[in-house]
Amino acid sequence: MTLSGCGGRRIGLLGGSFNPAHDGHRHISLLALKVLALDEIWWLVSPQNPLKPNEGMAPFPERLAEARKAARHPRIKVSAIEQRLGTRFTADTLKALARRGPGRRFVWIMGADNLRQIDRWQRWTDIFQGVPVAVFDRPTYCYKALAGLAAHRYRRDRLPDREARLLAGRKPPAWCFIPAAKHPASATEIRSRRARQIAATGP
Repeated sequence: MTLSGCGGRRIGLLGGSFNPAHDGHRHISLLALKVLALDEIWWLVSPQNPLKPNEGMAPFPERLAEARKAARHPRIKVSAIEQRLGTRFTADTLKALARRGPGRRFVWIMGADNLRQIDRWQRWTDIFQGVPVAVFDRPTYCYKALAGLAAHRYRRDRLPDREARLLAGRKPPAWCFIPAAKHPASATEIRSRRARQIAATGP
């Protein structure tokens, strides 16, 4: 499975629960469009993240609808493809996209918090072996992420951030860590604020 190539549209893949989608997701997407020279970004809204509990997870149609409202950009596409494919793990989703997407060059996009713990993901090395990976800095996670197992294992395949525009055309494994201005939005904080508002208004 390899999702890179020498031609075709350059597409960033940003996966997650989007519980809810917020301006932080949009911020990293707009940045990725620019620094990675992408044609578009796909938000892959997960029906259920295997590493997150069901409790507190909004229904999938609600999360999908909120993501479409939050995207607010013609080059950010919100997708329910994981639900249609019936995939639960990123490695399986990427394998399915490889079969369906000839002529496209995909880049997996994630924050430094996920790089830190990606070795907990199902068949995580298949992700690095199958598609170039762009890692965007997040507050407090930079040093721990770059000292983690994934960064160490693929240290020889890391591109300098000044070459980020070349990443989509590289044969995997290839990845890049991109320093970026931080965005304060947090899905956890948004959920907490909503819960406090509901509690304050009462029945």
